[in-house]
Amino acid sequence: MVVAVMAVSQNSFAQQNQQISKVWVADQGDGTYINPILHADYSDPDVVRVGEDFYMTASSFNATPGLPILHSKDLVNWTLVNYALPRQVPLNHFSKPQHGNGVWAPSIRYHEGEFYIYWGDPDFGIYMVKTKDPLDAWEEPVLVEAGTGLIDPCPLWDEDGKAYLSHAFAGSRAGIKSVLVVKPMNWEGTKTMGSGIMVFDGHDAHPTVEGTKFYKRNGYYYIFAPAGGVATGWQLILRSKNPYGRYEEHISLAQGETPINGPHQGAWIDTDQGEDWFVHFQDVEAYGRITHLQPMVWKTDWPTMGEDPDGDATGQPVLKYKKPKVGVKAQIATPADSDEFEGDDIGLQWQWQANPEATWAFANPADGKLRLFTAKLPEGAKNLWDAPNLLLQKFPAEVFTTTTSLKFTPNPKLIGEQVGLIVMGMSYAYLALESGEEGIYLNYVSCLDAEHGKTESKKLIAKLEGNEIQFRVKVGKGGICSFSYSEDGKKFTTIGETFTAVPGKWIGAKVGLFATRTTQTNDSGFADVDWFRVGK
Repeated sequence: MVVAVMAVSQNSFAQQNQQISKVWVADQGDGTYINPILHADYSDPDVVRVGEDFYMTASSFNATPGLPILHSKDLVNWTLVNYALPRQVPLNHFSKPQHGNGVWAPSIRYHEGEFYIYWGDPDFGIYMVKTKDPLDAWEEPVLVEAGTGLIDPCPLWDEDGKAYLSHAFAGSRAGIKSVLVVKPMNWEGTKTMGSGIMVFDGHDAHPTVEGTKFYKRNGYYYIFAPAGGVATGWQLILRSKNPYGRYEEHISLAQGETPINGPHQGAWIDTDQGEDWFVHFQDVEAYGRITHLQPMVWKTDWPTMGEDPDGDATGQPVLKYKKPKVGVKAQIATPADSDEFEGDDIGLQWQWQANPEATWAFANPADGKLRLFTAKLPEGAKNLWDAPNLLLQKFPAEVFTTTTSLKFTPNPKLIGEQVGLIVMGMSYAYLALESGEEGIYLNYVSCLDAEHGKTESKKLIAKLEGNEIQFRVKVGKGGICSFSYSEDGKKFTTIGETFTAVPGKWIGAKVGLFATRTTQTNDSGFADVDWFRVGK
């Protein structure tokens, strides 16, 4: 892999001075790391190295902003520094929640001084965005190929001046699956040419083969492709002397005797010290697809990932290992989770459930609070599954506690405005303050099978004397959630029932804030959120 060295702006690296997570740190401080390196739902990760810097992106589906950009110096310590997609396109289509749609399995590459990200939207086609500086604004998306069911694309620029794009198919849209294609692409990377060649059919031995990553090494063209299903599969490697095949096959990574199910789909990456590594995900249901790092070695031009105790060249995941050898000393770093709302914008960890409107939220650095205005639920909304203005972030660990402090100022002429702390998935639960005829009420609400339009179950907890409160949710093993509240910030009262978090559509559960109303108004009520803290 030939990797250039570039100078990047330092404006976004200020985020690396942030507080280290209190709930998950992969770097053990003794030259080793533990997996996962990110105990968060950075699904379908891909990584590129430019000089001494590593950049990762991941699937973001319908969440906005999309295409997260993470930065690392050593493949273990990562910081969330940017997004390549401020709004989902087409803009109007993603103005309402499109659960499970949008950005699927991106690839990130560096070519002729620019970073490129390709992704497949199963309903619209293959898109590309690019930039010279990954920490700055990315250019507007380009539709490289229109179509339905075209997913998991990856470009390859060859030494002979030719360019190619590999991809897979989503059976739900294309009507075919478990096959991979390679097609020619213009050198600018903006347009494919022709229908391409089907280079692999996985139906016999590698069903649900997808997630292509296209490389060239020692004269071989390689397609790294997961197979066997998200939660149960393995990492397949294909190689050929010709980009259009015929391809040989090899399984480089599987679960083996480890508890790491479905270890696959990710990035081969090398260091400036000559080591090879593989970044991949593991599906852990409500916690999403968390990110692992495996050592990788080449033998007879085939890669083996992880450890290979029986010597069959198919590795299994490591749980703890020595850190990658790199040319710089990397500081311990983690993506942000807590937010004191003291800056001129919310933290990068936050995403909306659809393209946001300008009226939903305002940072106020003068008093260090986030103001959330209530937004009217869409017509016909059966529950919050249909609400676009949920401000959410990924679960950051298996066990953690989230506490937030807010002040609710409803419009006194409206009934039914509410603000709350929510654990969101295909089922959800929340604690909320709601404006009523005689004041502000505290409710505990759950909604099972929200995806299919089931109604909420509401339990009145108390009538508040004031309008300030702290909400808390403790998430335990298995995603067991226990909600509590405090009116004085000292004594917390626990709700007398628990909720088990479940995944969203192709994503893990999320935790966050919302402010809604059921009626039209010209003067919304609001909540001032003082802080949102994640700890043990």
